Order: sequence, then structure tokens, then C-alpha cells
Amino acid sequence: MRFLSAAHTDVGITKKVNQDAFCLKIAKTPKMHLALAVICDGMGGLKQGELASALLVNAFSNWFENTLPQQAVQGVRLENVRTQWNAILQDQNKKIIAYGKSKNISMGTTLSAVLIAGDQYVLAHVGDSRIYLLSDHIKQLTKDHTVVAHEVEQQRLTLEEARVDKRQNILLQCIGATGSVAPEFVIGNLNEGEEILLCSDGFRHEVREEEMFGVLAPNLLGSERVMKKALVDLVELNKTRGEKDNITALLLKGIR
Repeated sequence: MRFLSAAHTDVGITKKVNQDAFCLKIAKTPKMHLALAVICDGMGGLKQGELASALLVNAFSNWFENTLPQQAVQGVRLENVRTQWNAILQDQNKKIIAYGKSKNISMGTTLSAVLIAGDQYVLAHVGDSRIYLLSDHIKQLTKDHTVVAHEVEQQRLTLEEARVDKRQNILLQCIGATGSVAPEFVIGNLNEGEEILLCSDGFRHEVREEEMFGVLAPNLLGSERVMKKALVDLVELNKTRGEKDNITALLLKGIR
């Protein structure tokens, strides 16, 4: 499996600083193609959110550049990746907390990351950025670690009520703002022609999943140029509808 990729980020219509950070990397080994996509949303309202998101993205980028190549020689084992990523997240959580205390500031970030190795993927997730799988429909692979999502899961709120609930931005956990972190991990398969979408919460507040799929459906996107335009169009749609947050999205498509 090879990959087409696209990414787009926008500061939005109100904020002066883009606290979203991301990386998108593709590599080829003798055994397979690899793709890493990471998106981190520095916490809105917390000082230095852009620093927290950049630090975490850099940690994953360094892992891809320096640690993964040693394993790729023998083939990538996703269980090992999950263990290593958990160690990265625990370490970065402690470092960001310690840095914040040393500067007397509050800082934190969400994390959504996916590594695709051949036709398999592993994802890690903390917070309310999201990862979707797009095939003949759109499926959310991650859970929102928010008060509102928990209320929906407990059937105390409907999905329609959750969309307008004032607590939807209150996180139950993020990197650097809580003493302990319990990342969500998922391992799965990616079929030819399917796509993986990563996005910050600003990308999906004002645009519903069926609208995303109407623009990003795999049968509509045959090149990286078209993929990029589709992401830009959705970002601009969010802005015209009044989205005030930073907006970022990454898209990977598996091809033969």
C-alpha cells in the first residue's frame, strides 16, 4: 500500500495565534510504505498552548525519524509502536506539566496520531481532536474525551443536545494539564482506496459528518491536489459559518 496525502491549517476568523500543530510524514522501507500523521490542538484559553502542541508533535516526529527506522528493518509491530507511543505521552505529559510549573503558566494539548504500516494502522488519542475512517461511509475511530461525550455515552444527553451544550469544550483529559493521562489506542486495517482523516475540533464544529463525507468521499479524491482543495473547501465552509477556533485537517488515502 502506498499513500496520497494532504494537509491544511488555518488560524480562523478570530484568533491571532494558531495553537494547532501537525506533522505528516511518509517513508518507504524494503518491506512496506509507512505514513505518520499527528495533530495536536493547544488548549484554547490556556497560555502557551501553541508551545505544548509543538512539543508533542516534535516528539512524535523525532520518533518517526530516529526510532522507527531501526524497527522497520525487521518489520513494524504495531503492539510495540503502541507501547512506545504510550511512553512518549507519559513522558511528555510530565515534561509539559513541569515546564508550566517552572514558568507559572498553564498549558496543554490534545493528541491524535496514526501510523499506517502497509495495510494496518495504530492510532493514539487524547482529548477532542478526532480521527475518522472514510470508505463507503464515514466512521469516527476515536472517542471525544469531553464531559459532553461522556454524558452522551451515559445516555444523559442526545447527540442533538450535545451539539449545543455549553460544556462541549470541557476536556476530561489532555496532555500537560492533568497529572495522569490514559491514551486511547486502536489497531485496525486500511483497505485500498480508504482514507484516514485527522482533524482538530475546529474542523467539525460547524460541519456535520455527512457534509464532510460529501466532500471527502474516497471516490471523489483521485489526487493530492484534489484532496488538498477538498480540505481547504471544508475549512472555508467552517469559517463562513462562524467557527472561531483554529482549524486543521490531515488526510491520508491508501492506494496500490
